Amino acid sequence: MTYNNRKITVINASDVSSIDFSQVLETSADTLRYNNDNTKTFVKYDGAQPSFLSGKTEYSYDDFVAILQDEKGEWYPNL
Repeated sequence: MTYNNRKITVINASDVSSIDFSQVLETSADTLRYNNDNTKTFVKYDGAQPSFLSGKTEYSYDDFVAILQDEKGEWYPNL
């Protein structure tokens, strides 16, 4: 499956209450994935960046998957 139009934006955990879940692919705060120290999360969407995320860095799907798989990164599971 390809996600050519899929984008991801990282936000601070303290900004979760500002997420408009009708504009992203996650359904609620309970479905978000957080980084290892629980200070950041991310949302996925297709197409244009939702206005509530304006000014934040946007990643392509493929670029963000690489970030998640970086064993030395902040998103890699600490098992």
